Amino acid sequence: MRYAPITERLAHLGGAKWEVHSRARLMKSEGRRVLEMTIGEPDVDTPRMLIDAATRAMQSGRTSYSNGRGEPALLRALSERYTRRTGRSVGTDQFICLPGTQTVLFAVMMALAEPGTEVLLGDPMYATYEGIVAASGATLVPVPLRPEKGFRMQAADVAARVTPRTRILFLNSPHNPTGAVLRKDEIAALGEVARAHDLWILSDEVYEELVFDGVSFASPFDDPDLADRTVVAASISKSHAAPGFRSGWCAGPREFTARLLPLSETMLFGSQPFIADMTAEAIAAPSSIARGMASRFAARAELLHRRLDGTAGLRLHRPEAGMFALLDVRSTGLSGRDFALSLLEATGVATMPGESFGTSLHGWLRLSLTQPDAVITEAADLIASHAARCLKGAA
Repeated sequence: MRYAPITERLAHLGGAKWEVHSRARLMKSEGRRVLEMTIGEPDVDTPRMLIDAATRAMQSGRTSYSNGRGEPALLRALSERYTRRTGRSVGTDQFICLPGTQTVLFAVMMALAEPGTEVLLGDPMYATYEGIVAASGATLVPVPLRPEKGFRMQAADVAARVTPRTRILFLNSPHNPTGAVLRKDEIAALGEVARAHDLWILSDEVYEELVFDGVSFASPFDDPDLADRTVVAASISKSHAAPGFRSGWCAGPREFTARLLPLSETMLFGSQPFIADMTAEAIAAPSSIARGMASRFAARAELLHRRLDGTAGLRLHRPEAGMFALLDVRSTGLSGRDFALSLLEATGVATMPGESFGTSLHGWLRLSLTQPDAVITEAADLIASHAARCLKGAA
């Protein structure tokens, strides 16, 4: 039987990246103790007020069909939120509501990219980005995010990789997995490259409200000179500890959302009204829980730094936002995958190999900051002792 080419393009871009996490979950199901530092589940429950809002909406009959753009109340809330943020009028017709950032990114990529075009994307990158680009048939062109630059994308590195086929500059700030946050001047420089070569800017901003103290969030959408070529993707999954509700949106120029609407209607034709009502309430004001999460994640990153940086040659990169820290384990002589697998089997500590996030993180680990302090401390000690054993074994 014959299949569409998209199935071939995505054949090796699915669960393989989550090999260690899947192995850890299997070990837990078998009764083994596992310290799970793999995925970015918020460390608090969805706020009760949001659960109540969704419940009230369901009980009042908000369970019927919706439309392809989004429920009116949510579109108004988004318009007010981004109007406040940008300082200019952003209309309700500049949004499309979809179930979660992942769906938003897929839809946007399908609307902007095609076979024969190229997408510039920072390496390292979130694990699903490679598949999002491949699904469209476009070619992913990695742009190195350098540790000595804080893993923040540099305009010169982008400019050096632009070709006549380049269509999209794909940004993620705050960044997963590095926790880097692009500065306003860096975004302006990247925007100059995009303007010079007539590129779209796709900006994944799902961690907007999880920036650590002393760091400011900036977006190309907020720059009036870049707004006409920028599409933002975001959701309430991280900021409001609501990943299971799958509620996201994109914001962009009116012509873009008008062109995306038929694609949205073909894919889904409307999210759940009761979730839209909950989301409208969620985004009407800054998240009530995001600052607490950001403070805890920053403190846990510092805890990991104190216990791991310099031990057995390990180096921990301090994040500026988000739910993760990066650990350089190249001193052990092992790849990130081999270290992560041996660490899991020997100690029960589950981490994500850096190789799941791009070739530039070969020999690194991504560590989740969402576990309690006691678990983080125990895991750090086990990682340190395992690295020392690996180092001794290699001697």
